[in-house]
Order: sequence, then C-alpha cells, then structure tokens
Amino acid sequence: MEAQPNNPLHGIKLEQIINELVAHYGWEYLGYNIKIRCFTENPSVKSSLKFLRRTPWARTKVEGMYLKMLRRKR
Repeated sequence: MEAQPNNPLHGIKLEQIINELVAHYGWEYLGYNIKIRCFTENPSVKSSLKFLRRTPWARTKVEGMYLKMLRRKR
C-alpha cells in the first residue's frame, strides 16, 4: 500500500471515526446533521458501519464531519 502522508484519515478505521464522533457529539447530533436512519433510529456502531461501508456518499459526509471535529480540537 502507498504511503499517504497528507491524508489525515490514513490508518484510521471507520469504527474509530464513528466511536469518536459519538463520544464527541452524540447520536442525536449526528442524526441531525447527517440524515441517515442508522444515526436516528436505534443507532449503533454496528448498524452504522454496515450502512457506511455500502454507501459512499454517507461515508464521505461522516469522514468530513470527523475532519472538521479534528480541526476544531486543535
């Protein structure tokens, strides 16, 4: 695999991204900002992982929200 020194998501698992977003914002805020059912109805990491792995547009939004959160933490 090629090294990606400028990619802040390189080496970070999707599960870690979801866990950190939930810890920081909570499910309700995630569901409000990214309108997907796995965040609003009986949210769980497992259901979110399953959906986001099959749905590129939703994964892109989640990754974007994660990057914004990282920038704000700095």
